Amino acid sequence: MKNISALYILLFVSFFGFSQDYQFKTIVDLDATDVISQGSTGTCWSFSASSFLESEIIRLTGKQIDLSEMYSVRQTYSDKAWNYVMRQGKAQFSQGGLAHDVINSISKNGIVPNNVFSGLKKNEEKHNHSKLADSIKTILTTYLKDEKKYDGNWKTDVENTLDYYLGDKVISFNYEGVKYTPQSFLEMTKINPKDYVTITSFTHQPYYTNFILNIPDNFSNGSFYNVPLNDLMSTVDYALKNGFTIELDCDVSEKTFSSKHGIAVVPDDKDNINALVNIMPEKKITPEYRQQEFENFNTTDDHLMHIVGLLKDQNGNTFYKVKNSWVNKNVGNEGFINMSEAYMKHKAISIMVHKDAIPEAIKAKINLTLN
Repeated sequence: MKNISALYILLFVSFFGFSQDYQFKTIVDLDATDVISQGSTGTCWSFSASSFLESEIIRLTGKQIDLSEMYSVRQTYSDKAWNYVMRQGKAQFSQGGLAHDVINSISKNGIVPNNVFSGLKKNEEKHNHSKLADSIKTILTTYLKDEKKYDGNWKTDVENTLDYYLGDKVISFNYEGVKYTPQSFLEMTKINPKDYVTITSFTHQPYYTNFILNIPDNFSNGSFYNVPLNDLMSTVDYALKNGFTIELDCDVSEKTFSSKHGIAVVPDDKDNINALVNIMPEKKITPEYRQQEFENFNTTDDHLMHIVGLLKDQNGNTFYKVKNSWVNKNVGNEGFINMSEAYMKHKAISIMVHKDAIPEAIKAKINLTLN
């Protein structure tokens, strides 16, 4: 009888021990601007990177500035069009991109506040780039089909299309009573594009080297520093604990990534959606498993977001507070995702951070010598 009672107690504890509702304690919560929607666009890369830079401006100057996501998008569409034509159509042309595309854009073209360049036409309230992207692609494919018969100049036609859908290029503007150019405004924010680096962790390239990661949206051939998975996670934790937010490129295709519930986890049973509301044991993520999932395309670079905080659940498990750019009635947690450490290890393609957000030992190993 005693053995039967002990068995019941064990089953009770086991069941309810794994059926706890999530309760989070904030460990780090860094300054960030409000969650806004990317609308019907594939430009999460600009929304997340702009949010990241907004937090950097707060850190560097104390100023809270709503940056224009679409200013960088407009410049990047031009770069994508050039790349597509010069590769004779043997490249991807889409709305997608990566965080370093924003860094490349501000380095060349500066930066502006959102009230100077919203990217919205008169009376528009939401971004929608389906017609824009299709119109540019039509220009490029028509030109490449027979450039000698193309009527006009493809570059001019692309720029005119961008003017029509997003707005004319910005030459100068006034902000808080001061006249700026996009470049002088960038200088005022104290953002130095050279200070930002992208870090990843994959086994198909040597650790502590940098390489061009072959993912579809890396049209600009951005370079990534490759470190062991533990070093990647150490950098994330070190950055947050030392006041730096983080740009994140990751896969959000799993059933257990839910904007509705504001949770992203990797339960042992990966299809167990009960893990969205109850704490479940999570899968142990190894570098080998992470690599396998990347090579079989279960992990793809389909969304970029902004890490702004560190949390613990009631069992002491680490979670990251991730700012999203999806805002609608089906989004819970006020547009933020509480992402488990296991999910980060499994699904993070890369992170972008300020060079000072990297632990010195890791910085030395990757021979980071940025000025």
